[in-house]
Amino acid sequence: MRMALRMITMLVLLFAAVVAQAQTRAWLDRDRIAMGETATLNIETDQLIGVPDYTPLLKDFDLSGHSSRREVESSNGQTRTRTLYAVALRPMRDGVFGIPALRVRNQLTQPLTLTVAPNVAAASRARGDAFIESEVDDPDPYVQQPVRFSVRLHSAIPLISGQLDQAAPEGATLQRVGDDLQYSREIGGRRYFVLERRYLLIAERSGTLTVPGARFRGHGVGDLFDELLGNRRRELDTVAPLRTMHVRAVPANAPQPWLPLRDLRLRYTATPQQVRAGEATTVAVEAVADGASAAQLPELQLTMGDGAQVFPEPARIDESFAAGRPQATVTRRFSIVPARAGTLRVTGPRLAWWDVTAGAARTATLPALSLQVAPGVGNFATPPPTDAANADDGRIRVPGVQGRILPWALATVLFAILWFVTLWWGLHRQPHATTTPMAAAPPATGGTTRAHFKRVLDAGDLSEIADSLCALASPPVDSLDELRGRLDSEPQRAAIDMLQRARWAGGDAAVARTAVRAAFKRGPQWRPSAPSKPEPLPPLYPPT
Repeated sequence: MRMALRMITMLVLLFAAVVAQAQTRAWLDRDRIAMGETATLNIETDQLIGVPDYTPLLKDFDLSGHSSRREVESSNGQTRTRTLYAVALRPMRDGVFGIPALRVRNQLTQPLTLTVAPNVAAASRARGDAFIESEVDDPDPYVQQPVRFSVRLHSAIPLISGQLDQAAPEGATLQRVGDDLQYSREIGGRRYFVLERRYLLIAERSGTLTVPGARFRGHGVGDLFDELLGNRRRELDTVAPLRTMHVRAVPANAPQPWLPLRDLRLRYTATPQQVRAGEATTVAVEAVADGASAAQLPELQLTMGDGAQVFPEPARIDESFAAGRPQATVTRRFSIVPARAGTLRVTGPRLAWWDVTAGAARTATLPALSLQVAPGVGNFATPPPTDAANADDGRIRVPGVQGRILPWALATVLFAILWFVTLWWGLHRQPHATTTPMAAAPPATGGTTRAHFKRVLDAGDLSEIADSLCALASPPVDSLDELRGRLDSEPQRAAIDMLQRARWAGGDAAVARTAVRAAFKRGPQWRPSAPSKPEPLPPLYPPT
């Protein structure tokens, strides 16, 4: 019976793993086209059997150009097979079309949306066998606002060779993004093959910006008349018209630093569930910007009151392009070490930006976090007393002394002062009395106490930890290398090496701190000093 239950459990887990690994997704090469153009629908699946069911698309689109490609890749000893299907969609009318979820065997794709604009005055744009047109998604951008600039080469005959060039305008940067798109388009009753190239245009100053027209030089397949003349190639040379843009200056009420965007969102991706004094906890923040690169975004920061230290990690950046605009996702993690128990308030980041769509200033903020810090261990085990408790235990406030003290403690201090005054007066009253000087107290072992070292290890930075380690020696040493040579414990020497890597070679600070805490939990272990050599002669005055 147990064997049967085990077999059933293994089959269920295997089925769950197969279902979890199954992936089927769909996307369009363009989500906005004009009437008469085609958009390519791509479907990627790991289903080995079955093809996409395109039946729900037939009522709104003409389908053509069916293709498929299978890829096999191996990673970590596992083999994965993926199949990519592609089909060209030509809408039957203009409008907004919802592409429903399509079935590939037992998997469904996600729904998509395609916008088809009317082809206004399409016939007037046709200029023979080949022509070029350009388009910008925002003809009146702000300074330093990235905009999409598209160049489309139309050819009514198949191309054999050629070169498409687009010069950068003066006073702006022009960067090519993504791969070229290829599709077909009907203009004035004639079918054209279209090659679309996309750029990112960023104006550097306000005023009028003139973008030079793109130029194509190449050859296409000649028609029957060309073949009769013995020439199977037709020379093509066409230039796009100039495009003029009006670049708006930075508004007077815009926040600084200047950050023109279409959207900006902030969120916490990780917040602590349990916080203890003296122990590190993690808070992670994510910023997603639509219309800017990561270099344009301010640095993410967390602020908090007294009673904690924060150690930010390097930001993780993910940049992409969507709808012809840059999309930047910045994630940053912060290690927070509370110094005492109680309530710790963490203020989230606050980023001011300019909404280029609405023409208004915006601010993206995150709510503050209120963390309840539990008592830790050692010096962090006892929470600090509250003012209310101090007010009810009879303590009194003394001018010049921080906090309150008990009356008996004040009386003890006054009595000690009077005793020292009396002793001083007695010594000076008997000048001929001989006194035996007090023996000097033996020096403490090391330049710091173990309790102080633990406090520094829990709440100090790496440099303070290194200084406190050096002060443990007697006499204190000047460097960690000298301290390492005096240690007899291999784990302690390894912990010092990890601390050095964390300080100077980009090592993990949290791991180094944990290693030092574990290695020096019972104090340093010193190498035994070499035994002194016996004197060759007996002492002149032997002890009695």
